[in-house]
Amino acid sequence: MEINYRDAGVDVEAGYEAVCQMKQYVTKTHTPNVIGGLGGFGGLFSLDTTGVDEPVLVAGTDGVGTKLKVAFTMERHDSIGIDCVAMCVNDLVCQGAKPLFFLDYIATAKLFPQQVTEIVKGISQGCIEAGCALIGGETAEMPGFYKLGEYDVAGFAVGIVDRKKIIDGSSIKSGDALIGLASNGVHSNGFSLVRKLLMERNNRLNEYNEEFGKTIGEELLKPTRIYVKGILELLGHFSIKGLSHITGGGFIENIPRMLPQGLSAEIGRNSWPIPPIFHLLKEAGQMQEQSLYNTFNMGIGMVLACAPDEVQGILASLKESGYPAYLIGKVIEGQKGMVLR
Repeated sequence: MEINYRDAGVDVEAGYEAVCQMKQYVTKTHTPNVIGGLGGFGGLFSLDTTGVDEPVLVAGTDGVGTKLKVAFTMERHDSIGIDCVAMCVNDLVCQGAKPLFFLDYIATAKLFPQQVTEIVKGISQGCIEAGCALIGGETAEMPGFYKLGEYDVAGFAVGIVDRKKIIDGSSIKSGDALIGLASNGVHSNGFSLVRKLLMERNNRLNEYNEEFGKTIGEELLKPTRIYVKGILELLGHFSIKGLSHITGGGFIENIPRMLPQGLSAEIGRNSWPIPPIFHLLKEAGQMQEQSLYNTFNMGIGMVLACAPDEVQGILASLKESGYPAYLIGKVIEGQKGMVLR
């Protein structure tokens, strides 16, 4: 009696069905630079360097981490793809790069076409928001490797920047202003702690919270904000000296990454509204301030450095683009790091 691939747990037909279902969302992201469609051994993209004197490609890869566990429990898979895109493209724009294209990787124990399509639908939405094309990916069915119904998602993005316009923080000096762009909640970092506080001790994901106007699980699944269009708009009109994407390690680890040696960031505690979800996490874990700012974004997903005389113009531009932003601190002399005042 023949033992085939399906007997081993891999359903090739389900894979074909998933590709058919996701195709409509993939093609929505395509720009005139995309050559061909799905099904090739590689994604083709025609590089347009108009207006770029010395083109430099910037690449980044990332995943969603254990936020996926919240999605599994809530049986919600439509926003995880946005998170995956955001984690990659927000990193690219920190160096002044415009995202060009994106590739995804989805691995699962058993391929359920509708579930994979929901994930890709979110990836498509994120790519459209970031202005980049989804030109390919991999969906791997790996029986025995993951729990049934669970999966992992990762992404890879490539962008372009003119060499002379690369943002590396080297021009930042003492006295420069720090502007924080509001986050959409917890985003995609710190979820190992979130799960310990709100799932492992006592699963509170389906608990309705009046302040959120939704369940705790729904609040946690709010997708990572994509800052690309707002930042690219700024780069056309202002001198942005440095950018930090507030991800794993929170404020304390990420803000200093853009600073030259001998400079530190001074952040004002009450300079922006902290979303209620962080108060809930603080109470659930009896967390100290240091731990909070070293784990979560605390309501600020991106921080930029600029000259003080450009602050008002930048804040006005971000507001017009739909990105709430606040003057949250300044650059000071001192050991490279961050202090709260």
